[in-house]
Amino acid sequence: MTTLPHSRAQGSRRRIFLVAGEESGDQLGGALMEALLGATAPGETVSFSGVGGTRMAQAGLASLFPMEDLTAIGIAAVVSKLPLILTRLKETVEAILADPPDVLVLVDAPDFTHRVAARVRAKNPHIPIVKYVSPTVWIWRSGRAKAMRPYVDLLLALLPFEPEVHRRLGGPPTVYVGHPLLERLALLRPSPEEAARRASAPDRVVLLPGSRRREIVRLGADFGAALAKVGAGRELDLVLPTLPHLEALVRETTAGWPVQPRIVTTEAEKFAAFRTARAALAASGTVTLELALSGIPHVAAYRVGWLEAQIGRRVLKGTTVILANLVVGENVVPEFLQEYCNPQVLADALEALLRDGAERRRQEEGFARLDAIFGIEGPSPSARAAAEVLRLARSGRPGLLAASIGPGEG
Repeated sequence: MTTLPHSRAQGSRRRIFLVAGEESGDQLGGALMEALLGATAPGETVSFSGVGGTRMAQAGLASLFPMEDLTAIGIAAVVSKLPLILTRLKETVEAILADPPDVLVLVDAPDFTHRVAARVRAKNPHIPIVKYVSPTVWIWRSGRAKAMRPYVDLLLALLPFEPEVHRRLGGPPTVYVGHPLLERLALLRPSPEEAARRASAPDRVVLLPGSRRREIVRLGADFGAALAKVGAGRELDLVLPTLPHLEALVRETTAGWPVQPRIVTTEAEKFAAFRTARAALAASGTVTLELALSGIPHVAAYRVGWLEAQIGRRVLKGTTVILANLVVGENVVPEFLQEYCNPQVLADALEALLRDGAERRRQEEGFARLDAIFGIEGPSPSARAAAEVLRLARSGRPGLLAASIGPGEG
């Protein structure tokens, strides 16, 4: 008699192994764990094991090792940390195979988690594997979509256009569950009083030069010079949210700016600024989607080193990297990269958004369409993701369960 896959042999006890390798994945994983605990059927239980950070620990995970062991930014850091990362990869795979879970959930961090998935699938093809967050195959390295298919049974997508992208590229089965920012709309959206502040003098401008040291260094001078031009002859209320560990660098970078920003370091202060800002100047990144969901017209900019720029021009696809533009399907947010990221261009674009003109209206109208496109009605993204994970835990790996049951054994 053929042995049933682990997921069907454990009855109503659902055992989930999760792997996150960075802060954003830890946040996603923690929210997913809480949603899983709240989505169980009567008589059903869920237990967790795996690798995660502080947020996942709060939800009940005892991590195999510190998640920070997997974090390395930059070529030099990766090379120096490679022996430890390879050791952690081996330990993670061995832990999964030693006590197979009902579902393996890999959260973002594709360089690490895809290797985990491939090794687990080769050793035990019965374990269902869920990938939470799609790699950016719609911008670069589109071949990753097809490469995932042999070892990913289900991909949970944050962006509504990603299922179609993976269908076109031959990727794994993909379900759109929603972006985690949709669970924070109450923090991003202004009250009537806060909306009135957006229209009041002095104009409040939020500045977001990046969350990495090299971004702040590369963009700081251009941002400061652009604000000097916009602020000439007028009063501006500038707010610059940053992270506590970057505060000293930000203060050093902005010390010579002709117009000084108010620097804030807490999330509450950041979102308060978002809810009252008239416009923003930001480094390209996820924060631009936060600004769009908050309804703040903004200018996006980015600058990388010469070699990175040459590589990017050859491998990046599409006409935009701004998430709001990709979701709306129209380049409503202007973005200025490399040589186009200069003080005069940034100043002109920001000045246009402070006026009640066509440029401002175009962004506001585009952002107003986001709720319908994202589908904010109904369950939260975490709840949708949890439902998909539990569905797979209850049914086993699609296509393999039936093959594991011999004739007359069903």
